[in-house]
Amino acid sequence: MTAPGRVGVIADDTLQGHLLATAIKGQGYQVVVNTAPDSLEDRWLTADALDLWVVDLSREDRWQPFLDRLLEQAAAPLLFCDGQAPARTASHYPRWERRLVTKLVDYIGIPAVERLDTVVPAPAPAPTPIPAPREFQALAEGEGVAERVWVLGASLGGPAAVKQFLDSLPPHLPVAFVLAQHIDNGFLDTLCQVLRRDSRLDCQVAGDGSRLGHGRLLVAPVTQSIEFDQDGGVRLTGQPWEGPYAPSIDQVLHNVARGFGRCAGAILFSGMGNDGAITAPRLAADGTRVWAQTADSCAVSSQPDAVRETGCVGYSGTPEQLARQLVEQVRQEVAVAAS
Repeated sequence: MTAPGRVGVIADDTLQGHLLATAIKGQGYQVVVNTAPDSLEDRWLTADALDLWVVDLSREDRWQPFLDRLLEQAAAPLLFCDGQAPARTASHYPRWERRLVTKLVDYIGIPAVERLDTVVPAPAPAPTPIPAPREFQALAEGEGVAERVWVLGASLGGPAAVKQFLDSLPPHLPVAFVLAQHIDNGFLDTLCQVLRRDSRLDCQVAGDGSRLGHGRLLVAPVTQSIEFDQDGGVRLTGQPWEGPYAPSIDQVLHNVARGFGRCAGAILFSGMGNDGAITAPRLAADGTRVWAQTADSCAVSSQPDAVRETGCVGYSGTPEQLARQLVEQVRQEVAVAAS
């Protein structure tokens, strides 16, 4: 896991400073100091104290002498904000936060990403799989076009949670999965090995020629985005993911719904940041089910919490509870279709 950047926040409004600091910490960076301009100590301006200053002054004319001092003495670069932060419950908050983190990435690099050597150091006992409902027994696994596609989104702490979820699923589950996991590119193949170790799912990194299918998990690549067609085919775009996250959960959700034509559901697991909080509410309004891992079962809950705060999450649970909820949801759908 990469070390988080050290950030200092300067704001002349206490609430604005709190909102900025909360958003920055939620992305995986370290807020070392949060201060009003007239309380700034000289020691924070020295070299090696910080990697970046985030400055928000509602009345720059009032603070001109301070700004002159800051511009002259600060060793770290300065990022000036350009507008009041909205309330976290506001519908446009996720986009405001996304713009902020994009600027942070431009200055001091990406937030913390997953490294499997620190999260899954050794095999862990697999949970007992959920018994397959009788409605699944007559279904062929992995054949034909997938009818149900669920997107799994995860970041820091995600691999362990996703593995627990997948290991709990029964065989013959008529669902195709796409996993968007924020991860160092060098660990992508290892991630697939870990996820399929105790699972019946066919797990592979998505690429040209890959296809969505029941009983299959496609892991989104890190270095370039993917698109889907109506038959479940996958195409590498040759273009990087949009925004600061790779792969982008928001973009995977959008591309599945647009290309395949429908996204049955999305589950947000442990992680930093707010990836998924922009697209998930829009898809939920069109009938996509959006679920999230409970905060107390996450290694880091910023990401599922951010999606929960949009009001679109219909169910929250531990990884095993999420697996049981999915099995029951699909069982009901299969039973209705059979009748």
